Amino acid sequence: MTDLYLLEPVDVDPWFPYGDSRPICELRAGAWLIRERWEAIVDSRTRGVFAPEHLNLFAEDSTPPVLRQEAVAAPALVGRSDFAPSGAAPDFPAGSARLVNDGDTVGWWVADGQWDGSTTDWPELEIEGVSLRGSYDIVTALEHLLAADVIDFVHERGDSLPDGSIIIGEPANIVSMGAVIEPGVTFDSRNGVIVIEQHAYVKAGTRLEGPLYIGPGTEVLGGEIRNSSFGPRCHVRGEISSSVFLGYANKGHEGFIGHSVVGRWVNLGAGTTTSNLKNTYGEVKQDVPGRPVDTGRQFLGTIFGDHAKTAIGTLMPTGALVGAGANVLSEGTAPKYVRPFAWSGSELMNLEGFLRTAERVMPRRNVTFTPQVRDFLTDIYHRATDA
Repeated sequence: MTDLYLLEPVDVDPWFPYGDSRPICELRAGAWLIRERWEAIVDSRTRGVFAPEHLNLFAEDSTPPVLRQEAVAAPALVGRSDFAPSGAAPDFPAGSARLVNDGDTVGWWVADGQWDGSTTDWPELEIEGVSLRGSYDIVTALEHLLAADVIDFVHERGDSLPDGSIIIGEPANIVSMGAVIEPGVTFDSRNGVIVIEQHAYVKAGTRLEGPLYIGPGTEVLGGEIRNSSFGPRCHVRGEISSSVFLGYANKGHEGFIGHSVVGRWVNLGAGTTTSNLKNTYGEVKQDVPGRPVDTGRQFLGTIFGDHAKTAIGTLMPTGALVGAGANVLSEGTAPKYVRPFAWSGSELMNLEGFLRTAERVMPRRNVTFTPQVRDFLTDIYHRATDA
């Protein structure tokens, strides 16, 4: 069996607000996590993630350990976390090789000897996929990868849709895999496949447009949902377009979310709305801590960090960044940058208050608030608020 290791970016600034709270390989690119995309290449579980030291305490169910970077012996593959593979695995050669995409090295196939992080002279092996420059490119990956990801489900034997379903397009492109779907849901598969995973629930009156991936246990409670990917156990309602929900997030009310990324355990208050296009129709720039970033994107909404929350009626500007654990309570339009654990203006959320909230919220999705989770969240808080 081939050992798989993933190498995290050293510069995490462009990955705000996720670089401080989770390995980049645990972000969702299309329907799948980046880690899962690499695992599909070698048909093997990840043995470890070489990540910056501040992620040593990272704790989440079913995730590989975070390790100090070390030499890797053959047979193995080392993939970069800021690259999302697509398509079939390449034909790996008998000897070691550098995996390249558009001229950039994105991984190393270790067929003999070992990899120590400094190898530059191995032969090149082209691999398909999407290079990611920062958190905003999770939206770019969605645009490039989701349509093909959901097509892969068409060969599955899906469940029959209930009487009263409204189908626009090809019925075979709607794949329900043990979901509960009420009569009266509209499915539009003209532009892509719609996948609804096991234990998911879709309420009557909802309109679903492909390409679309609804992960296990996610509840869709109404509205127009299109071109998006939802991880496990989300609750969503309203208008959602071209957005990624990493998992365990809550948007239970109306409001528009477009070209956005919603972290784990986020709660969006009723009426929260993101702007995803500047009035000038120009390129969106982000105020990443430490430096401004040119995203190269015309459409970009808000990047919400893990455990962030918004108040009722929150309006988010184009290209906004909300740090982990922040509470957005602004009157009028929110700031374009909200620091981690912000409470209101320059105030910070109290650590114990934040932990108590997380301890109440996580069991609501049947996730245990373990001492390891407490330790990691505490560490994130201290690093963010002491900076």
